[in-house]
Order: sequence, then C-alpha cells, then structure tokens
Amino acid sequence: MTLRAFVSGLDIGWTDAAIALAAAVVSFVAIHGAVHLVRRKLDQLDGPRARKPIVDVLRHTIARTSNLAIVATSLLIGASLLDLPPPWDQRIGHLWFITLGAQLAVYLHHAIAVTARRYFRVHGRGLEDEQVTVAHTLVIWALQWSVWTVFLLAMLSNLGINVTTFVASLGIGGVAVALAVQNILGDLFASLAIATDKPFEVGDAISVPEFFGTIEHVGLKTTRIRALSGVQIVIANAELLRKTVHNFKRQNTRRVQYTLRVNPATPADLAAQVPERLSAIIEAKDKVKLDHVSLTTMDQNYLEYDVVYNLSDANYPLFLRTQQAVLLETMRMLREMGISTAPRAQELLVHEPAANDGDTRRPDGRQLRPMH
Repeated sequence: MTLRAFVSGLDIGWTDAAIALAAAVVSFVAIHGAVHLVRRKLDQLDGPRARKPIVDVLRHTIARTSNLAIVATSLLIGASLLDLPPPWDQRIGHLWFITLGAQLAVYLHHAIAVTARRYFRVHGRGLEDEQVTVAHTLVIWALQWSVWTVFLLAMLSNLGINVTTFVASLGIGGVAVALAVQNILGDLFASLAIATDKPFEVGDAISVPEFFGTIEHVGLKTTRIRALSGVQIVIANAELLRKTVHNFKRQNTRRVQYTLRVNPATPADLAAQVPERLSAIIEAKDKVKLDHVSLTTMDQNYLEYDVVYNLSDANYPLFLRTQQAVLLETMRMLREMGISTAPRAQELLVHEPAANDGDTRRPDGRQLRPMH
C-alpha cells in the first residue's frame, strides 16, 4: 500500500489536514516557548529564592524537556482535531499515553537524582567517602529503576497486554531472592540507613554494650571498629544498628557527679561551711557551671555530700584536669578546716576465755604437750 493510498483510506480532506498541521505548528511554538520562558524565569531567580529545593529541582528537571516529546505532543494535538476512523482513534490515545508518560518518567528520573544528591549533600555535612558514595548511588539507582519499571508496566497495560502474570512472576521471584539473601540485604539496607541517617561516622568514638572503640570503616555489609585494646572489631551493620550506640564525639557537654564523705563526728558548723567553700573551688574553674553541692546523707558511718557540675566542653582531657584540680583543692580545704574523711572509729571487743590449767586436752580429746 502506498502512502497516498493510506492517506486516502483515512478520509482526511486537505482543509482538515491543513488545520491539523497549523494546530501542530502553533502547539509546538507555544509549548517550546512556555518551556523556554519557565527556564529563563528560574535562571533569573537570585538570593534565598534561588537556593530553595523546589527551585533547584525544577531548574534541573525542566531542562530535561525533550524536543522529540514536544514535537510528538504537537502532532498529537493536531491529529486530535481530525475525525479519524477506527482503530486510529484508539491508537492516538495510546500514543498520548506513551508520549506524556515517557516525558513524565524522564522528569521523575532527573528529579530523583537532583533531590537525592541535594539531600545527601546537606545531611552528609560534606564528608563523602567510598561507602557513602556507593550507598547514595544505590538509593538513586533503585528509585530511578522503580520509576521506569512502573512506566513500562503501565504502558503495556495501556496497550492491552495483560501484565498481571508478569507482575506476579516478578513478585514471586523477588520473594525467593529476598529469602535467599535476606541477611545480606539486611546488612545492605542497614548500610544505606547509616549513610543516610548518619548515627555515626568514620572517626567517631562509640560505645555499645559489648565494647568501646573508634569507627574505622563503614562498608556495605560490615562496620570495622578499633577497640581501645588495639584489636579490630568487625560487626554486621544490621546487628550494630540493633544495639544502643553512644556516640561520644557528638557529646557537647559533660555532667560530672560524685560524692564526698567526711567523718560523722565533724561539728555542724564546719559541716555547714563545706558546700559554700567547695562551690567556690568548682566555680573558679574554666568552662565549669556548678549545679549543686548539698549534704544528702548523715548516718553513724559518715556525712555524704552530693557534688554535681557541668563542663561546657566535653573534651575528655579537660574533664580529667578539672576533676583532678577540684579534688586536690578539696583535700587542702578539708585539711585547713580540720575535717577528716576517715569513717567513724569502730570499737572491737575481745573476750578471752577463762584459763583452765587442769585440762590440757584438745577438743578432739588428744593430750596437749607443754612447750619448753
């Protein structure tokens, strides 16, 4: 069949064809001009508005508008004005779905990439390593492939192809693969969670119920930690995330609490002076905010003071130096005041049995020999 015969079979007049072609040309100019105008408006934004996430996503997404999609959309607009016989009216509907669906999938493909990279850049604090890069790439890749898979299935369904069996097969295959590699997948998703949420990073000092150490490397399956003893601990990511992790590197302040015990025979007047003088010693230290010094316990063995203060810097060497200085000055203060930290003296009563010279036998009945 020749092209002329094919066109003649559609029963399209020259007037209708000219109107459809003009509509297609006008549509192309209008759509292309609208896309160009929107891109120019977005590029002209400056200041805080230009740094908004939605503006950044729209700028990169609309820039991916395909000229082929614009041409196809314009031709379809023109064809929609024609009175086409079956089955061409239905085919035009399928072409509408494929054209707009493909362009929407392209938009979502690039929007996912831009949004994910922006999120990882903001929440990653600029610290990128191999594990983080791989994890980000896997997340973006999985989301993008999900978009194209949904579009492909929707397109096949729109064309009249039954995709129910295909979707069920994918589901069964996915379940089988997931059951076979569930431990690996669990550690992989745990790695993605670590890379995204960042409960700890390389170089952080962490503590879990079983050990304390510094993070050396976070891989796709395991995390390597250098313990204080020098040994390297390798633990699965999923298992590590199931534990309660204390991240000491992110500790901003340090709370110090200890008890001071003095002899219970200390006079009440001297005991009342201890909180004030000890508070003065603590408040004189750098980066220290006193909470309280209070007498909390009094019994026959000792008087107990509860001492609490906060360091505005969580640096561990600073804590050791400050605590040592406070304790040494406390010792001098107690010596000057004549207060003892010794507990109450205990009395020991010893009862001696009455001497019995006539009985020289041991409890077992054997005779005791006199010593010369």
